[in-house]
Amino acid sequence: MTMNETGRALARRFRAGDETALAELYAGYAARLHATALRLLGDPDLAAEAVQRALVRAWRAAPEFDEERDPLPWLYAIVRRTARDVHRDARRAAVGRVALDEAAHLTAEPPCLEREWLGLQVRRALALLHPDERGVLRMAYYDDMTQAEIARELGLPLGTVKSRTARAQRRIAALLRHVTEPV
Repeated sequence: MTMNETGRALARRFRAGDETALAELYAGYAARLHATALRLLGDPDLAAEAVQRALVRAWRAAPEFDEERDPLPWLYAIVRRTARDVHRDARRAAVGRVALDEAAHLTAEPPCLEREWLGLQVRRALALLHPDERGVLRMAYYDDMTQAEIARELGLPLGTVKSRTARAQRRIAALLRHVTEPV
């Protein structure tokens, strides 16, 4: 998309680290970015947080910004990625709150021996997976990466990562079936 000279001047100032240019970008685009984040997240507070984080990310990446391009599509992309991160953080916090609430109702911890046995079973099952399958599960569940991030990290097509993840989940579930079935 082509810009007029005023837009190019703003983009140059932004790229050069001019804080007033950042303020002008915010003033000009914040409402549209917030609308996008709100559509993705469904919560005004989370949307505001996503926009704020996105603008911080944009500011940090300003030196790499192509000043000949309209900043809005670039900012939209950053807001979409940031909204995903905000959603993931909110989901983790909610899970943590539920876990704390449930833990408060427990009267005793399960025996330590049982936890050790479960950990051993999981480690054995993971060891039986193909290294590629084990790798995508580690990246997804331990490194908390999305499938798109895993694809980028491994240099693989997204479809390959999705099928590898699904196959690994099926195999690990089958290998741990003895742990989850009632006695």
